[in-house]
Amino acid sequence: MYVGRKMTTDLITVTPDTPLAKARDLLREKNIKQLPIVDKQGSLVGILTDRDIKQAWASPATTLSIYELTYVLQKLTVESVMVKELITISPGATIERAASVMHDRKIGSLPVVEGDKLVGIITSNDLMEVLLDGLGIKEESGRLVVLVKDGIGVLADVCTLLKDANISIVSMITLPLHQYPDIHELVMRVTSGKRDAAVDCLTQAGYKVITEYKKDLEPYLPTQ
Repeated sequence: MYVGRKMTTDLITVTPDTPLAKARDLLREKNIKQLPIVDKQGSLVGILTDRDIKQAWASPATTLSIYELTYVLQKLTVESVMVKELITISPGATIERAASVMHDRKIGSLPVVEGDKLVGIITSNDLMEVLLDGLGIKEESGRLVVLVKDGIGVLADVCTLLKDANISIVSMITLPLHQYPDIHELVMRVTSGKRDAAVDCLTQAGYKVITEYKKDLEPYLPTQ
């Protein structure tokens, strides 16, 4: 999946000359964490977060009276506080790439740009929705896990076994078990009411199936 398929395009933006107080009120009113800043041509020129505003609000407080502080803050514009060194992504980037950038940079969202034009924003909530969709959690289904050795044909074998047993796979994802080299955790969801049949089918074929949390995975490791 690509960023352009999941990004939000109904954007709330402000211009650099917007009063900081107005931007603060907008963040509160819309219950959002950041505001993209665009110029008159729609080009992205900065980002303003609620943290930036809080820092600006607090910075002169120790030297000014409450009246002086209010006056100063009313005169401040978004341009004086916004972050200008931007981390962005394109709509053609993969969701995995967006997740990696957000994880590495420890940020909760990314502006999406084409050239220098702002076309959307993608957030950690959007990525979580992709994960939940991929795991099939939103559908009625039964969950099971099989630990498999990395190799050609393993997924095909599991899928064929379930197909021959007339069991539909709702979702499937593989995750590496880093403590066990070359072993992957195959997490599946099958049609609701078919989990027990899937467990029996795979067990009879020699797979060790996990249907609940196991602290010790050693007994479930593949033997060949």
